[in-house]
Amino acid sequence: MARFPRELSQRAAQAARVFIPMVLLSGLAGCGAEPASPLPAIAVDPSRVAVAGVSSGAIMATQVHFAWSDRLRGAALVSGTPYGCAGGSLETALGPCMQAQPYLPDPVRLATVVRERAAAGMLAPLAGLAGDRVYVLHGRDDATVAPALATSVAGVYEALSDESGGIRVEHDTQRAFPHLLPTLDRGADCTLGGEPWLGRCGFDAAGEIMSQLFGAPAREPAADASGELLRFNQAPFAPPGADPVLAEAGYLYLPEACAAGAACGVMVAFHGCQQNADKVGEAFVRDAGFNRWADVHRVAVLYPQVRASYLPLNPKACWDWWGYTGEDYDTRDGAQLRWLAAALTALGAPMP
Repeated sequence: MARFPRELSQRAAQAARVFIPMVLLSGLAGCGAEPASPLPAIAVDPSRVAVAGVSSGAIMATQVHFAWSDRLRGAALVSGTPYGCAGGSLETALGPCMQAQPYLPDPVRLATVVRERAAAGMLAPLAGLAGDRVYVLHGRDDATVAPALATSVAGVYEALSDESGGIRVEHDTQRAFPHLLPTLDRGADCTLGGEPWLGRCGFDAAGEIMSQLFGAPAREPAADASGELLRFNQAPFAPPGADPVLAEAGYLYLPEACAAGAACGVMVAFHGCQQNADKVGEAFVRDAGFNRWADVHRVAVLYPQVRASYLPLNPKACWDWWGYTGEDYDTRDGAQLRWLAAALTALGAPMP
């Protein structure tokens, strides 16, 4: 997540000469890893499916929300940028979309992009947003993605609210933390930040996110999660003829009630750049705080994983928000969005 994809401005050929040997060595080093299991099917309550993400994961959550809002109840967006901001340009992504320089992205213009794509069937109909919850969290000390961008993130939704039937947008932008996901007591020093891009900030962002998306819980969670964290094989859900540039394995957290057959909600949690398991191990999937709250809310948490790549150029394992998987990356036809639709359907949350 450090500096987002800033170093992606290097030429692909130069990156390939430097890094492809490292990729080969990394692959050989991982040959002894235990194979991932199939993704299990569970009983899913289709009215309780939502998305959340941090950094590039927040942008991915935004893309997924607009693409499938007719099947989702909302999105929680931490330190992200507005939908469609990059427009397929890495230069734009690194400038206005991250630093709000030389201009702050115009949410009214980006809302027009959503309208046009929804009308063309590239995104869900705007009516799918009716009643959805959108929680925008951004630390005021973020030096990677300008805090001012939170206004644009929320502004796209607010510009579409009336015509879609009403979107409930919550701004949370006055907390002092840098470019990371705040936790009560896990991760790096909250002031310094850094890997694994979780910070001991005394604020349980995961708890607030799940409360925003699934309602106030009837009780507080236990100190530790009691369910099971599973590694699953991501390969079967790749769309035909396309590479979504995902890792071999993703993760699924199953509360005990969900594993026992109870109808459960689902939240997809998208990691940020350099926050994937290949980079930080299981820090995000275990320590972000979602799992113990998932037990209380009876929600399974899906943690898909990107892989670092040099062809296409994505060495920091960011989610695609500027077009490295293809021109349709932020629509229903995007490789990563099609992958997610297939994975959610297999899990038990059918997508169109």
